[in-house]
Formats: sequence, C-alpha cells, structure tokens
Amino acid sequence: MMNKGERVLVALLSVGVLTGCEEPPQEEPIRPVLATMVGDVEGFQRDRFPGRAKAKEETNLSFRVFGPLIARDVDVGDVVKAGDVVAQIDPTDYEVTLENMKGRLDKANADIAFTEAEYKRALDILRRDPGAVSQSAVDRKLQERDAAVAQARTLTAAVAQANLALGYTTLEAPFDGTIVATYVEAYEYVKAQQPIVRLLDTSQVEMVIDVPEGLITLAPYVEKLVVVFDPYPDLKIEAKIQEIGREATETTRTFPVTLVMDQPEDVTILPGMAGVATGYARLPDDPGEGFKVPTHAVASDQSGKQFVWILQPEAEPSAQGSAMRVKAVAKRREVELGQLTEAGVIVKSGLESGEWIATVGLNTLRDGQEVFLQPTHGERRP
Repeated sequence: MMNKGERVLVALLSVGVLTGCEEPPQEEPIRPVLATMVGDVEGFQRDRFPGRAKAKEETNLSFRVFGPLIARDVDVGDVVKAGDVVAQIDPTDYEVTLENMKGRLDKANADIAFTEAEYKRALDILRRDPGAVSQSAVDRKLQERDAAVAQARTLTAAVAQANLALGYTTLEAPFDGTIVATYVEAYEYVKAQQPIVRLLDTSQVEMVIDVPEGLITLAPYVEKLVVVFDPYPDLKIEAKIQEIGREATETTRTFPVTLVMDQPEDVTILPGMAGVATGYARLPDDPGEGFKVPTHAVASDQSGKQFVWILQPEAEPSAQGSAMRVKAVAKRREVELGQLTEAGVIVKSGLESGEWIATVGLNTLRDGQEVFLQPTHGERRP
C-alpha cells in the first residue's frame, strides 16, 4: 500500500506524462483570397489577355453519297470561293438511278390517265344504264385510279431523291476560304461523310480570351480592343467583342470572351498563332456618387445589413514585386448600397478609392483573419 505522499507523487507524474503527449495547437494556414481594387474600372486598359487565333469558320468537307472519286480539284493552300467545285464522285450510277425513276414515274402517270378514263367510263355507264354495270365494279375502277395516283406520288418523291443524290456527287465550297488539308486522292472509293478536304475561312480571325470575374462586367463597355500576335509584335490589329460567355470556369473563375478581327492586308494571321489583347472600357455616366463593385463582393448579415471585406495589405503595393505573395488582414465593414447597374452595384458610402475588397469566399472570412491578397485580374499585384 502506498502512503499519501507516494500517491500524490504518482498523480503528479501522470499529469506530466499526459501533458507531454498533447499535440501543440496547429496554426491556421493562410489562404489566398481573390480581391479587386475599389475604383479600378480601367482594368481592360492595364491588363493583357492572352489567346490563340482561330478561323472564323472551319469545316471538313465530305460527300453525302458514296462512290469512286474521279476528281479532286484543289490542293493545300488553294483559295476557293463559295460555290467552287472541290471534288467529284463518278455520277454514272446516280444518273442511271435517276433515269430509271423518271421512267417508272412516266409509267405511273400513264396508269393514272388510263385508270381515270376507265373509272369515268364505268361511272358514265352506271348513270345511263344502271343495269349494265354494278356499283361495285365502278368502285373497283375508282380504287385502281387512286392506287395509280398514290404510286405516282411515291415515284415523284423517288425522282426528287435521286436528283438530289446526283447533285451530291459534286462537292462545292460552302464559303470563301483556304484549303488547309486533303484526306483522299483521285480514284479512291469514298464513303458518305468521309472527310475529303478541310476548309478554313481566314478572311476574319477569331480569338478567345479569358476575362476574370472581376472584369467581366466591364466587357459590354469596351470601346477599343487591340490584338498583337507574337510573330508580328509591331502590328496592332483592331478587334471587337463578338460573344461574351455567361458561365465562368470552375478552376480559374474566368469567362470566355470571343474577339473577331479582319485579316490584315500586309500579313496573314494563321489559326493557332498566339497573341495578346488589350483594351479600354469606359463606363456610362454614373447614376449617382459612389463606387461600382461586383455584386458578389457584397454580403448581407442576418439583420439585413450589407457589408464587404476590406483586405489591408501589410506592405505598400509599390514596394512589392509582381511575383510576390502579399499578406493582408481582413476587416469587415458595413456599406450603403445604391443602384444596381449592368457593371455592378453602386456603393454609396463605406469605401475609399484604392482599397482592396474580397470578391469570393465572403462567408468563410472572419474579422482580423490573415490572408494572401490575390487580384482577380491581370498581373498587377500589391
């Protein structure tokens, strides 16, 4: 039996052992937070949006019928106009089928004339001398006439189909463009829908750029876009926005925006060439005083108050390199909202120009939390 002193000593040693086994508290990892600068409405002018050129229209041309190829009238690099003949299948079998169908249709039309005359003659006899012919005999004549009419209709459709098939033996260019690939040679037997040549419309050039969510609301207000392709660094090509994507990618949170531009006269921009687009966006007159911010940068609490998360960087933006990660502290601040516009929501009070606000993950931030500030556009970092 242990005495009282021994029991106390064992208890103290046990506490020491247990305390020594406890793991030290782990520090919360600092995570990056996407942010945008208040009053930063000229992001298109400052940022560079990379992309690759592609043809405005491109297609693999193929026949809708099968047969031996007797001619391929184009080679790689040839420029064609809409309606130009690209290739030809031997039309002999299709010409024979068409003539056969026409002959059968002629016979069907003759049967219609004969059965119509027989029906009218039987009907006339029935009217003049009801005992000379029965009503059932007249009805049979009518059925024969109707059957001949139905047969002629079927053959009329067959003739039209055979005529179309004959026309399909000639492959024509659907639009002006350049032949960039050929897949078969003359005298090969080709199947329906088998690619024969590839045609690109290079009269205009398209390029898809990825615009961050912090700038996508400015896209409708872009006044000028200029694209410079890597092979021609001194050539600036004016472009315009053709289509704005409506859904951001899950990984990069950017929206696809399709640009279109005319082919320059001095050089040829080929599909696949890399380039960079820059532009300038001018917002319409403000409906009131305040700052436009993305609608998703504003949150509401249970009491209905609107707020934003201010991200205060630990260093001045000018003191940091573009590749450095800058820590910032999150501070909740209530704001007063104004009118909702196409470019975002107006914050009437609570913000100052040049401040950084979080644009995503608002519900996961807390006051005083340390984060890495990550701009939502371009290469400009604090």
